[in-house]
Amino acid sequence: MTDSSSRFTGNIPEIYDRHLGPVIFEPYAWDLARRVLVGDGAAVLEVACGTGIATRRLREHMPSGARLVATDLNQAMIDHAQARLADLQGIVWEVANAADLPFEDGSFDVVVMQFGLMFVPDKDQAVREVRRVLRPGGTFLVSVWDEMKHNPYGRIAHETIARLFPDNPPQFYKVPFGYADPGVLRALLAANGFQDIVVESVKLEARAPSARFFATGLVGGNPVRTAIEEQGGLLPPVVDAITSALVAEFSDTPCVSKLQAWVAAARA
Repeated sequence: MTDSSSRFTGNIPEIYDRHLGPVIFEPYAWDLARRVLVGDGAAVLEVACGTGIATRRLREHMPSGARLVATDLNQAMIDHAQARLADLQGIVWEVANAADLPFEDGSFDVVVMQFGLMFVPDKDQAVREVRRVLRPGGTFLVSVWDEMKHNPYGRIAHETIARLFPDNPPQFYKVPFGYADPGVLRALLAANGFQDIVVESVKLEARAPSARFFATGLVGGNPVRTAIEEQGGLLPPVVDAITSALVAEFSDTPCVSKLQAWVAAARA
C-alpha cells in the first residue's frame, strides 16, 4: 500500500483531521463503533486508523478491559492520532501495512477498517491478512464510500479540480469513490474465507460550519494537494473555486451534503 494516493504526509493529517474529520468521517465513526460488541478481555484491531477519528469512538465504546490496537501505513497519521488521543488510555499504536499485518494468527476478536480498503492496491491480500489475524468466529467490519453521485461533495471537488487542471487532471478522488460496488465487496470477502456477510447501505449527513471550511479539507486534507502542487498549482485558488461550487449546490453556513457508504460485516 505505497502508491501516491496513500501518502498522507506533511501537514495533510492536521488539515484532514480538522476539516474533514468532523464533517465526513465522524458520523461513520459513531456508526461503526456501535457495531463492535465485545467484552472485557477482547482484542480489537483497527486497520488504516488515520488520525484516530474512529479510534476514539471505538475506545470509548469498548469495555475498559478490552484491548485496542490502532495501525496505519503513514507514520505522520499515527503521530497525529497519538497526540490527538493522548487523553485516552488503552490504545496501542503501530505503523503497519494492511497487506502485511505484523501480528500472529488468531490474535483479534474484531478487526475494523473504516474507509481504508479503497487505498490498498492488493485488496485480496489485505483481506486474507485480516482473516489470518482474526480468531475463528471473529468479526470483520469494513466501510467503503459509495459512488460520487451519492456523495456530491466528492463529485464537486473532483470535477472542479479537473477543470482547473485540464492538461493533467489529478485523479485522487477516483480512489476513495472507486470501490463502490457492494457485490464486488461481498465477493472479495467470500473469496477470502469470510462467512455470514452482510453489506448495508448507510446514509448520513455531512455538516460543515462553512463551505470554505469544507473546501479547505477537500483540497489540503488529502493527497490531491500533492498532485496540485506538483503541477505548480496554488492551493488558495482551488479552495476558492470549490467553495463557490459547494455554495452553489448546497449552502454556506452551514454547508450540508449527503453522505453514503457501504458497511460490511463478516465472520471469520
